[in-house]
Amino acid sequence: MFPYQCAVLIFSEILTVSDIIFIPLRPGIFCNIYTSYIDANKVIMAKEVTKRSENYSQWYDNLVVKADLAERSAVRGCMVIKPYGYAIWEKMQHILDRMFKETGHQNAYFPLFIPKSFLSREAEHVEGFAKECAVVTHHRLMANPDGPGVVVDPSARLEEELVVRPTSETIIWNTYKNWVTSWRDLPILCNQWANVVRWEMRTRLFLRTAEFLWQEGHTAHATSEEAVAEATRMVNVYADFARNYMAMPVVVGHKSPNERFAGALDTLTIEAMMQDGKALQAGTSHFLGQNFAKAFDVQFTNREGKQEYVWATSWGVSTRLMGALIMAHGDDNGLVLPPALAPIQVVMVPIYKSPEERTAILDKMDELKKELEAHGHSVKIDDRDTLRPGFKFAEWELKGVPVRIAIGPRDMENGTVELARRDTLEKVSASQEGLGKRIEALLDEIQANIYAKALKFRDEHIIRVDTWDDFKEKIEQGGFLLCHWDGTTETEERIKEETKATIRCIPIDTAVCEEEGKCIYSGKPSHRRVLFARSY
Repeated sequence: MFPYQCAVLIFSEILTVSDIIFIPLRPGIFCNIYTSYIDANKVIMAKEVTKRSENYSQWYDNLVVKADLAERSAVRGCMVIKPYGYAIWEKMQHILDRMFKETGHQNAYFPLFIPKSFLSREAEHVEGFAKECAVVTHHRLMANPDGPGVVVDPSARLEEELVVRPTSETIIWNTYKNWVTSWRDLPILCNQWANVVRWEMRTRLFLRTAEFLWQEGHTAHATSEEAVAEATRMVNVYADFARNYMAMPVVVGHKSPNERFAGALDTLTIEAMMQDGKALQAGTSHFLGQNFAKAFDVQFTNREGKQEYVWATSWGVSTRLMGALIMAHGDDNGLVLPPALAPIQVVMVPIYKSPEERTAILDKMDELKKELEAHGHSVKIDDRDTLRPGFKFAEWELKGVPVRIAIGPRDMENGTVELARRDTLEKVSASQEGLGKRIEALLDEIQANIYAKALKFRDEHIIRVDTWDDFKEKIEQGGFLLCHWDGTTETEERIKEETKATIRCIPIDTAVCEEEGKCIYSGKPSHRRVLFARSY
């Protein structure tokens, strides 16, 4: 039955041999996860992560795979998010969803497929996404008359091709037309959690894939002022999430006209610095003006009885945040997860020599686990009897669990535990009594320390630059460069061509950026500094 239910896609880019990546397997490393036997080489594999100083890009790729976050799929450019990686994304999703609802937004769901004609209605929008679109052309397959397998049924061509959503502005605004007649219908504050497809030619797990998960908010307002306030409010929600949950400092600012979202009048962004000095756009919020309302004829009767076009915003973050989390905090030993986003905040590892010791230690761990869970912490007891404690330590360190508790026979005698924190790798002995409160304070300390470390690194790598020669030298060293810019697209594009650096944002912190000076490239007068960097 399946052949008759298949859609056929065409893509806006042609694959070449150079796009095919061959990944050799490492010899001598074998592990069947469904057997109780664990090859000793797996211990080596658990620690087999390239050092950041040697090859930062390879370190990232190693870590994503070896920490069990994700893997490449059989579908070109797509990924499989594995359970541990998805558990982190779920925590992000849960927190953000709560934050959205606290600001009055509701969840909805809109179609995956968008009629091709919809994208043509907003000129900038279609131009911005045309090269990344996957297009459904047929709705049926048939048995191959010339041999085995199936082929496209030529008689099943669609009257109008359907675009697999790269973003949902067009289909949503076509829908909003039926929802809005009067000022009483406004504002509309909708969000959807969905997947999107952008046919990227060069992909990296989490950072850039053909299909990815995200949320996209789409709101409709009666006035320009209300829409601008909404776009500003939501970028600040993102900044709050990044700082307080991801422990990741960000710079909030406006995108330059050249870097704005296709079809937006203004784009606000949060920009984070990764440990290699590159920027990562972690979230965006767009003031769309009336562009989409005019394209889809979404009008309403205002309080004075006159017809007006609706004002719009859209905003979103994606699984790219997973990449940001890894690159902002990870070290040569693996992930370093902020406790606020760690699926497992505390892992317990028993150390024993006899079945009797194992039973006694696990009973104590069950007791302590209940105490910790009563304080709201997520706890796992690693009671696998097929692995040595040393391997378990390495595995949970690799996966970034914030706190590890080990209990052995001597700890049972003394009423103590060994506490190891992931962020500093420090180990201390602590009393079993009152452990819940101790862990609660420790997790808060770890969260704050991870943020402080990232903030210190970021601030040390924001550099004020005033000459073109200095710019070319400093950009090779990485980091954010605060520079004067004459405000022209021509200058921005020339700088990008010569250095691969782009304007990441115009910071909203006026104390940082507003001052008189001369453009580093053209020498023309400038009234503010902007943030340049190379980026992911």
